[in-house]
Amino acid sequence: MTRPAGQTVITTFEMTPATAQDLLERLQDAYDQVIRHQPGFISARLHMNDAMTRICNASHWQRREDYQAMLRTPEMRERNRHIAALCKGFEPVMYDIVAEF
Repeated sequence: MTRPAGQTVITTFEMTPATAQDLLERLQDAYDQVIRHQPGFISARLHMNDAMTRICNASHWQRREDYQAMLRTPEMRERNRHIAALCKGFEPVMYDIVAEF
């Protein structure tokens, strides 16, 4: 079996219901204005739990280095400061794609 290429980054954001919509809008704007235009970006999905206390962001990249380069851009550094202010915390975890169905 050939191993599929790519990198998946799953980030879980913790927030309160009071900040959930603002955080979702900031994330959507970051994708619309910056992230989806970066080299190596493939796709992403945002998921919110029904209690509005967590958002899961699953993004797909051609290479790990593409994701890391996006994070280092001045615009994303600034956006991430605003995003972090709306969260109790967030944790990005990088995953290698090992199987595809």
